Amino acid sequence: MVSPLKKFLLIAAGLLSLGLGSLGVVVPLLPTTPFLLISSYCFIRSSHRLYNWLINHRVFGEYIYNYVTHKAIKLETKILLIVLLWLSMGLSMLSINNIYVWVILPMVGIGVSIHILTLRTFVKDKMRAGAASKAAPDKLPQ
Repeated sequence: MVSPLKKFLLIAAGLLSLGLGSLGVVVPLLPTTPFLLISSYCFIRSSHRLYNWLINHRVFGEYIYNYVTHKAIKLETKILLIVLLWLSMGLSMLSINNIYVWVILPMVGIGVSIHILTLRTFVKDKMRAGAASKAAPDKLPQ
């Protein structure tokens, strides 16, 4: 059983992380995935209602669930992430005329692109069959 203070702190950290992850969708150097995973981690340990809300969210839900459960994302999501990553970094580089930005942003972009490309590609039928045989249906992913 989680103490009320620990539960409160986990919920607060989850909400803060969710806010930063949501902001990361539009801010190029603010990562989205780690913050959403932290939110998932905090919510599953403090509030199953918030966790269920998050994994059933129309924008983030399927993405988080597939990433946490299968360590995979859809091919369309990979393509969209990489296109948006490089587009937003390109716009940032054009709007900020600074040599450090021109050096650091491409390095960050390459690192994030490599991470995205090395994730498994989610294939619905194969992933569900594998998950059904490995996990009990009444357990939430942790």
